[in-house]
Amino acid sequence: MTSIVVVDDHPAVIAGVKAWCQAADPPIDVLDSGPGVSVAWLDPGDRADVVVLDLQLDITGPAYGDLKRLVDAGRQVVVYTMREDRETALTCLDIGAFTYLTKAEGEDHLVAAIHAAASNTPYTPPALSGALGTDTRANRPNLTQRQIDVLLEWFHCESKEMVAQKLNLTVSTVNGYLDRVRVKYANVGREAPTKAALVARAIQDGIVRVDEL
Repeated sequence: MTSIVVVDDHPAVIAGVKAWCQAADPPIDVLDSGPGVSVAWLDPGDRADVVVLDLQLDITGPAYGDLKRLVDAGRQVVVYTMREDRETALTCLDIGAFTYLTKAEGEDHLVAAIHAAASNTPYTPPALSGALGTDTRANRPNLTQRQIDVLLEWFHCESKEMVAQKLNLTVSTVNGYLDRVRVKYANVGREAPTKAALVARAIQDGIVRVDEL
């Protein structure tokens, strides 16, 4: 069973997320919850597959530092917030959040995002799709056509072995292309350590559209 820890300072939100997770198919186990990010670092929250993180935990602004520490520790983080502005969403993706949802998007999208994060399957809810579609920032890496071909094929395949077979390459060559793509993104300050993150970067940069995935 997929497990989560919920970091949110609104009891009503936590109660709602717990109810949605219990009713989900398959159900989601809420290991712990609380108003501060420490709940994600302490037992049993430190064992959760996914961290559901409210970005606005106090009056000081978005909790980007907490998000980065979780991502750097290898945690899968679904940002779930009242903030709906594009820059906040894109910043969270650049830091390494698995995906970004507004609380207005509700039960169906949150449950789907949690299951996707647990299986490392890309998931782009409507608000994030809109933010990605209007991203006009200039810090885009210069990918070769072959790197783009491998990247797009990987988005549509279940394994790198399938990519290698379709493109008549070895698996090590496929890994090499993907590694170089990740290095190029890291060099422009937009790290993409996971497949989901690479999907987000590709959408941001116009390499692929959401409806093509």
